[in-house]
Amino acid sequence: MSSSPTMKAFGFFKPGPKTEPPPFEQVEVEKPKPAGRDLLVEVRAISVNPTDWRQHNGKDANDDSLTIVGRDVAGVVVEVGSECTLFQVGDEVFYAGSNIRPGGHSQFHLVDERIVGKKPRTLDFAQAAALPLTSITAWEAFFVRLGISRNPADNAGKTLLVIGAAGGVGSVATQLAKLAGLTVIGTASRPETIQWTKEHGSDHTINHHQPFEPQLKELGFPGVHYIFCLTQVDEHMAEMAKVILPQGKICSILPTQKPLDPNLFLKSVTFAFELMYTRPMFQTDDMIEQHRILDELAELVDSGSIRSTMTDHISPINADTLKEAYRKSMSGSAIGKIVLERFEE
Repeated sequence: MSSSPTMKAFGFFKPGPKTEPPPFEQVEVEKPKPAGRDLLVEVRAISVNPTDWRQHNGKDANDDSLTIVGRDVAGVVVEVGSECTLFQVGDEVFYAGSNIRPGGHSQFHLVDERIVGKKPRTLDFAQAAALPLTSITAWEAFFVRLGISRNPADNAGKTLLVIGAAGGVGSVATQLAKLAGLTVIGTASRPETIQWTKEHGSDHTINHHQPFEPQLKELGFPGVHYIFCLTQVDEHMAEMAKVILPQGKICSILPTQKPLDPNLFLKSVTFAFELMYTRPMFQTDDMIEQHRILDELAELVDSGSIRSTMTDHISPINADTLKEAYRKSMSGSAIGKIVLERFEE
């Protein structure tokens, strides 16, 4: 580990246009010191998430403080706080961090050990960095918010519709759902996204730009038991209300801006939200569950049951490559995850 009291970081001060990537600058900041249950991690690889550029877009125009974003990190523990019990110096880790602390676009990063997992042994740092945020999101959505059983026998004959199946969360969600024994129907609209989501667990695909009901009926499904909505929840609301079966369950990873469809009430549908930041943001009593999720995910990866969803590998990490990665993420056509690796000396 560098003995310098400072470290390189990439952040922005005032927000730029919302249609453009954040105006990243290289800055030299004080290297943080871990205390309590915090780990200091030397960052080896990071990945880009929509939540990162949405944080930029939500920054007040009059706020000229330094903002460092970036959730997904894979790296090596170099220091531990006095209350740490889960990790030690030298451990290779991966995690998604918290939205109320500085992000991981820096050479070193502080993170609470209760939301950190041991990096899968069979993945390199770049491949591992693609997984934490999306995997925790899908895992919590399925097995916590929707109450889906992890026993495949319990899910025989049960159907799941994943809206936005070829993106970062969708690419992991389809794999987890398939492991749980669900029949997975993913939405995709281009040949390459259709192929991608079928390779990652979708049994069938439909086009989210067209009405859902006739496409599902053509596949032989009168409706679906579960829906996982990863994009444009308000725009898809009416279609979801049509195809969700009575007493079905829907989970969205985005807030609704418009009222829920009243047909959801008639069908006694459960509508849940999933935000993986809730546990660390509110320091819930069960926030250590994210540590357990990541450790179990690592075991699934190492056994060959789950694979990394990295599709774009960029190196080194600097202001220009970050802007390139964010531009790709903001295009709306990205498949899987965009990962950046290695800080320049």
